[in-house]
Amino acid sequence: MNLISALSIRRALLSVSDKTGLVDFSSALVGLGVELLSTGGTAKLLSASGVPVIEVADYTGFPEMMGGRLKTLHPRIHGGLLGRRGEDDAAMVAHDIPPIDLLVVNLYPFESTVARPNCALAEAIESIDIGGLAMLRAAAKNHAVVTVVTDAGDYDRVLAEMRASGGSVSQATRFDLAVKAFEYTAHYDGAIANYLNSIKVDTARDPFPRSHSVQFRKVQDMRYGENPHQSAAFYVELKPAEAGIATARQLQGKELSYNNVADTDAALECVKCFATPTCVIVKHTNPCGVGQGASFKEAWDKAFATDRQAPFGGIIGILVGVGGAGLLG
Repeated sequence: MNLISALSIRRALLSVSDKTGLVDFSSALVGLGVELLSTGGTAKLLSASGVPVIEVADYTGFPEMMGGRLKTLHPRIHGGLLGRRGEDDAAMVAHDIPPIDLLVVNLYPFESTVARPNCALAEAIESIDIGGLAMLRAAAKNHAVVTVVTDAGDYDRVLAEMRASGGSVSQATRFDLAVKAFEYTAHYDGAIANYLNSIKVDTARDPFPRSHSVQFRKVQDMRYGENPHQSAAFYVELKPAEAGIATARQLQGKELSYNNVADTDAALECVKCFATPTCVIVKHTNPCGVGQGASFKEAWDKAFATDRQAPFGGIIGILVGVGGAGLLG
């Protein structure tokens, strides 16, 4: 194991909006000999929970100000996150900048703020995180020696590695968490750009802004692409807004192909247009039979009667009533 991957976590900075699991995670870090730094509400929660923590203002000697806008933008914080072990040691010592080995940050909830009815532009602006975003980028850039965590779901993973290795996190995990941090900040910046892009001069919302940022996550690799010699993967939005193929769950059957997903999406979107028992049969993304009836069987009989050959190898979409839809391969 090389020197970098063997580095132990001795100092952590925690500043989170979502405090799920934070107290237990922080207590475990202290039990592993980690010194904790924190800000604002996070520090108050840890202190009230009996977890020893140093306020960032005390650590930097610079008070929090401007209504919380200025807290962590300080050389002692960013130098601790960005400093390269070995290469920057002299500068860190000369300016009294101890290394920060672990950063735990999630950002102001911008999306949930602007999703509220009648959210004012000024309120949205105040929900734009600056310091947290800057720290995440610094820590992720320096993932060779710094572990960065944006998701409470990764707390147990980090603790397990630290316990197994005497306090360190593997290079592979640091890299994976750094990529996750950049994905997180990209989505955050995209949400801000999308919101501000939609604001007109009179504060009305523009349904067609000049740009739109999206981010998708891979759900699975496809069995093959549009043709057997091609490859494909299925990506969905991070938070799908409505029920659709992106939120569907495969209960059985072999791994899907590109065409399976395309046909399934077409069948589901078509059957969602109706409110009574309906059957839709799709082949190559085209409906080749649609039927309605008092029961699913009657709807199926009518749909199949439309064309008894084209449905072979196709997708069947079923609406059994309002709020109840299913798909058959």
